[in-house]
Amino acid sequence: MKHYMVFDIGGTHVKHAVMNETGSFLEKGSYPSERNDFEKFKEDLLAVVRQAKERYEVVGIAMSCPGGVDSDSGVIGGSSALPCIHGPNFKEVFGSETGLPVELENDANCAALGELWKGAAKHNRDVLFVVVGTGIGGAVVKDRKIHKGAHLHGGEFGYMIMDVRNENGNIECKTWSDIGATGALVCRVAKEKGLSVHELNGEKVFAMTEQGDLQAQKAIDEFYFALARGIFNIQYVYDPEKIILGGAISNREDFIEQIEKRLSLLMSHIGIAKVRPVIEKCHFKNDANLLGALYHYMQRRGELIE
Repeated sequence: MKHYMVFDIGGTHVKHAVMNETGSFLEKGSYPSERNDFEKFKEDLLAVVRQAKERYEVVGIAMSCPGGVDSDSGVIGGSSALPCIHGPNFKEVFGSETGLPVELENDANCAALGELWKGAAKHNRDVLFVVVGTGIGGAVVKDRKIHKGAHLHGGEFGYMIMDVRNENGNIECKTWSDIGATGALVCRVAKEKGLSVHELNGEKVFAMTEQGDLQAQKAIDEFYFALARGIFNIQYVYDPEKIILGGAISNREDFIEQIEKRLSLLMSHIGIAKVRPVIEKCHFKNDANLLGALYHYMQRRGELIE
């Protein structure tokens, strides 16, 4: 059976695993991410590969990375919490250092592919994946492959303009990330309470409602409505079989239920809308990016076993 070295490169930690072609984890680990020095970033990663090669016959390296990943060239564009990864050609650098083929993909796309392979979308072909966190991002899956778009912006749902106000020529636009992300919810409640955003997080805001805080409850209600509006919109843009929701907020037991309530209300006021979005939370949490990175590698290399 083939063995692969798989990395999930994050802003604070690089998670890694040795996996086989069925998606089983043989080993897992992590280490702190190097932000600014690419040489150190490279050596940290190579040290893990060398150790794995001492114990396994590794045939390839798969990576999940932040930013605008060009899977063909191996260069990561855009920006992220790790400035040093933008610019170097990962395929050339890590391929030449290890003698192994290297494939890389954007982290949100990898999370979607992980769900496509083993999780909530394993029986689907056309799916949207929405990550609700500090902002809103995601991925578009068409015929079980990622649609990256002409400018590598496929799945950037958070850019959708959800509200525009024009006061005497002063235009204010609010995107889906501005009103529907967990980060936006925290910022709103912090502002209303006169607190620093560093004093709050999503869990604390929801806990405030249990203590009868009406401001927090109103903010949460509008947060769920914003999510429902965005989900309704992207359903009718792409018409996927299913919309998968991820991010830490999706761990809440009533997360899907609360959005469903708002979707029902919206659809009751839009008579022409006959297709109700099918929404489901992601099955994998910390492992989704690793699974998806390997799935992407095997897709690219023609090694995939469905």
